[in-house]
Amino acid sequence: MRILPPPGAPRVLAAAQLSNSLGDGAFYVCSALYFTRVIGVIGLSATQIGLGLTLAWAVGSVTGVPLGALADRRGPRGTAVLLAVATGAAVLSFLFIRSYGLFLLTACLYATAQCGLAAARQALLAGLVTPTTRTRVLAHLQSTLNAGLAVGAALGGLALQYDTREAYLSVFALDGASFLLCALVLLRLPGVPPVPAGAGGTPRLAVLRDRPYALVTLLNAVLLLRMPLLSLAVPLWIISRTDAPSWMVSALFVLNTLGVMAFQVRMAAGVTGLRTAARAVRRSCLIMLASCAAFALSAAGSAWTAGTALVVGAVLQVIAEMQQSAGSWQISFALAPAHQVGQYQGFFGTGVPVARTLGPLLLTALLVTWGVPGWLVLGGVFLAAGFAMGPAVRWAERDRAVTADPRPDTAVATATASASATETAMAGPPGSAG
Repeated sequence: MRILPPPGAPRVLAAAQLSNSLGDGAFYVCSALYFTRVIGVIGLSATQIGLGLTLAWAVGSVTGVPLGALADRRGPRGTAVLLAVATGAAVLSFLFIRSYGLFLLTACLYATAQCGLAAARQALLAGLVTPTTRTRVLAHLQSTLNAGLAVGAALGGLALQYDTREAYLSVFALDGASFLLCALVLLRLPGVPPVPAGAGGTPRLAVLRDRPYALVTLLNAVLLLRMPLLSLAVPLWIISRTDAPSWMVSALFVLNTLGVMAFQVRMAAGVTGLRTAARAVRRSCLIMLASCAAFALSAAGSAWTAGTALVVGAVLQVIAEMQQSAGSWQISFALAPAHQVGQYQGFFGTGVPVARTLGPLLLTALLVTWGVPGWLVLGGVFLAAGFAMGPAVRWAERDRAVTADPRPDTAVATATASASATETAMAGPPGSAG
């Protein structure tokens, strides 16, 4: 399967994604040790660092909506560039932390810029890519993201091997530089016309009043509890509850990364509308239930039996992840008004920091502490959320049909037409270089 999307705007977006995911891969591998061993030297405890990061992601989740609305009003390309620079500056600022107050401030800036950048990039994609191809392009971007994270994680592994202050500082410098490079790449894209405040006759932060979309976002946040599953809960489960060798932790991570790289585009091919998207989410949760059962079975039997069960669980988990991702992308864009994509994507994106903040605590208590019954409960939670997504999407669709203005806003129509013309011009003839 090709990882790169078609030439034109999608390929430039993929290049921007790849540039900062390389640094992020190294960052994710080394950040915990950097915070505890390097920053901790100045007197910060692991508890203080954990609380600070939790607070930072809580702040980031709140600021995603207004920053997404800013992208709508001021233009998503300029906003995305500024937020990429802000993210890089925040990462580089971690190199000079000398007090807890500065650590909190920098962590909040980092999380805020990250959440805002995600919303602005989604709004930029919506302005440059036609609605019928967004999910497929997002699948390409997800494959690119995983490729970058894999290479970055390998670089982070070198830093862990040296285990020195200088090695960890190099990783943070790399991540900061990668976001600055991302900003430069984004400048290669054409500007998307901003939408004037109040376009369409809706309030400035209308998403906060959209109850059906809020329910869809909440259900998606529940489904995103799979994010800390493979990075935290499964490693702890393997070490504390199974006879499988510890190297299975890295093996399952590699399996997940390669699976997404190879098959995310294919998995997204069948998701073309709200009906197929809701069906993909529902199907993913059935698979997640089977995955949870396989992980639970790994607690019984020999190391060989445990390893086999873990691999089966991981394979099912990555299939469910790809289907759920494709379905949620389609749902989040299709239910967002064309003139408010930024703020709606900012709100939908709050599921990521919420899962990162609450997921480790919930999954640790449910799986590591409770054991096998906890896996079955978790599978039931995924199943309930997945089957509730269909009715929630239909409610949101009906609500949009009732509240939509049959006469499209002139500014919105002009912006959409301009963006479509821009995409056509950038794409060039078939086979041209991006």
